[in-house]
Amino acid sequence: MRLTDLERQVIQQKVLQILGTAARVFLFGSRLDDHAKGGDIDLLIEVTEPVNNPAELAAKISAQIMRALNGRKVDVLISAPNLTRLPIHRIAAQQGICL
Repeated sequence: MRLTDLERQVIQQKVLQILGTAARVFLFGSRLDDHAKGGDIDLLIEVTEPVNNPAELAAKISAQIMRALNGRKVDVLISAPNLTRLPIHRIAAQQGICL
């Protein structure tokens, strides 16, 4: 996994601040490959409660993490009981590593 301990802590802290302890964060995509270079940080965030504005929530989480990580690009997928589960959600859940 190509995240430092500090990057993992920042991601966990920001998600905790915004969503609380019920949220689980998974890293997926190119950052799982230790031999790859570059790439954004792809996160799947699972919540147990319905989400009213998933795009707004994902943008808020992404922006806060990006600021804390000095502009590193962060993509966020939200998985909640009231949201349609797309193929990317399945792939992220299968391949992702829980932070």
